[in-house]
Amino acid sequence: MARHVIVGGGTAGWNAITTLRELDQGDSEIVLVADETPYSRMVLPYYLARDIAESHVYIASPPKLAALNVDARLGARAERIDASAGKLILEGGDEIEYDNLLIATGSSAVKAPVPGADGKNVHSFWTFPQARAVASGVGEGARVAMIGAGFIAFTILNALVNQGVKLTVVELESRILPRMIDDTGAGIVQDWLNERGVEVRTSTQVTSIEDKGDAKLLKFKEGPDLEVDLVIMATGIKPNIDWVAGSGLETNQGILVDEHCRTNVENIYAAGDIAEGPDAVTGEKVVHAIEPTAMQHGRVAAANMAGQEVAYKGSLLMNIVDVLDMEIASFGAWDDADAEVFEAVRPERPAYRKLLFHGGRLTGAIILGKTREIWTTNDVGMLKGLVYTGVDILEWKEHLRENPFDVKRAFLASGAAGGLLPETVLGRPSISAHEIAISS
Repeated sequence: MARHVIVGGGTAGWNAITTLRELDQGDSEIVLVADETPYSRMVLPYYLARDIAESHVYIASPPKLAALNVDARLGARAERIDASAGKLILEGGDEIEYDNLLIATGSSAVKAPVPGADGKNVHSFWTFPQARAVASGVGEGARVAMIGAGFIAFTILNALVNQGVKLTVVELESRILPRMIDDTGAGIVQDWLNERGVEVRTSTQVTSIEDKGDAKLLKFKEGPDLEVDLVIMATGIKPNIDWVAGSGLETNQGILVDEHCRTNVENIYAAGDIAEGPDAVTGEKVVHAIEPTAMQHGRVAAANMAGQEVAYKGSLLMNIVDVLDMEIASFGAWDDADAEVFEAVRPERPAYRKLLFHGGRLTGAIILGKTREIWTTNDVGMLKGLVYTGVDILEWKEHLRENPFDVKRAFLASGAAGGLLPETVLGRPSISAHEIAISS
């Protein structure tokens, strides 16, 4: 009986477990090594908003893992890999032999190298313990500084503002969401935030975080000091790959994988935030530290571990976030300087579209608009579909040049919907964990 060892219990690891059990109904050994009970990072903003209880953050309790015949080593940490012997060595010296190994150890928040960044009431927001710490310090009237105005910061912005926090966002670069939208889009979003009481400081460098009684005092290279009660560091993440050094695995930004999520070592796979695999638009190898990619990687890796030759077409860079009832999304190569670009702004709504083409293929897009307007939410899905499928819409290109807001007709005429409907990662729909039958 094959033994599959999975390191990491996040989205990639959990999807690998359920996929293996879909395929083999229990006819293999699965060992999960995870330093904590598996939970969903995607729901942490809802936990911060107090929309869900702590119990709903977890995705796999020990009884649930036991029902899937998973040998769960919770609280254990992997230390190194002996690839030649087919062994995973844990901290403390325990060894686990494997036939297949999946590395899904995710990523960690990176704090800016600022004096005081490790002080009291200065937190990242990436793990469940960090989310608990932030949640305990926010409430009506609390003064909060968020350092970093990227996607991670914006996933929790609603939760903070809706609890009556006085929020100031500080960004080193010249615009907010610098790796998600362009200058035009960022200007619209910043105006939207300012109108709703959120102060935004761009092109601003924090030089220190000091204590001032029970408060924190932020000092800047230029501009006035900022006194707050809590500081949230949202200044980036890095893949957790340091521990695989010396294993023989090829790494760059992450662990390099092919279209099967397989590394350069035949029976070792990587998935999620630590995997550097093919991009669906460019074909280049990249790290996409987003939930959909982690899910897809986990399922593809597991299928191949189970003996099926499943190739992955590549992950799509995409970010979608609601900010105080404004929908913001970008897909694919939205910042490609070599693309042909069509864009339009409707300031009265406000709304913005940016479409990027190479020939007849839509290779990237940005969309902004009020969340509750049906045309906005429809276009988000249609633009994603057009970019991901790469369908030729050359005959609609001139129409979109003149009418970037009229995406629906091009989408329907292109047949992209027909290409998306039957497409799944493994060529068939997934099965939820409670529906998986385990053979006795």
